[in-house]
Amino acid sequence: MLEHYSAQDDAASPDSAVASTTWTDPPAADAVFTEGWMRRFAASVRATEAQLTALDQRVGDGDFGTNLRSGLDASVRALDQAGTVSPAAGGPLRTVANVFLDGVGGTSGPLFGLLLTELALAAIGPVLDVAALRAGLAGGLAAVQRVGEARPGDKTLVDALYPACEALRVCPEQVGSRVALAHASRAAWEGVRSTARLRARRGRASYVGERGRGVPDPGAVGVGLLLSSADGVVTVLPPFVTGPAPRRPD
Repeated sequence: MLEHYSAQDDAASPDSAVASTTWTDPPAADAVFTEGWMRRFAASVRATEAQLTALDQRVGDGDFGTNLRSGLDASVRALDQAGTVSPAAGGPLRTVANVFLDGVGGTSGPLFGLLLTELALAAIGPVLDVAALRAGLAGGLAAVQRVGEARPGDKTLVDALYPACEALRVCPEQVGSRVALAHASRAAWEGVRSTARLRARRGRASYVGERGRGVPDPGAVGVGLLLSSADGVVTVLPPFVTGPAPRRPD
């Protein structure tokens, strides 16, 4: 499925590129929801792998899309093999985190593993509520910064993760985790947009200097995909990431 954008969409979040999911999630954000979220994340990356690769070829090693897809394909297999539904909402998150920590190459793979590990540790109860989501994402940010030593403005995935954490920090708990995730997703994509204006100070992209301006950080895009996939499968990256998206024939 290929979504198209209007001119107005170019300044908006990529909600119009989120397709309705084929998984039926329960009202509560329990383990069935978090497993569906991870499966949707995998589907989003499969749908946008070529675009992710094209971005990383301009500012990195060109392997980000491949590595992310490989890790998520392995994660889906691990979820399939698990069979039973975890009593804890964080169970599926932990399964995916372990795959990333153990077997995903590149720089971003282990960082996504750390992020998902912190989310899993926060979601030890049967439901991923707003408090757990807030704590997990903040813990993930701290872990990523501890390992990668990146700050906002360095043109890394932190530039998407930090505003997402800030959005959750001010989000009332009574709105529920799904609404909170939507707020976090919108903030993350604004962070992605900001990375295109930056010169990288960390990671492989720092070596390309000024030539990297105008290109969003692929790791930050990955964070946007992760958070947007809580609601549905992202079928195409937003136009402010890769330029105008192809339109369907009239």
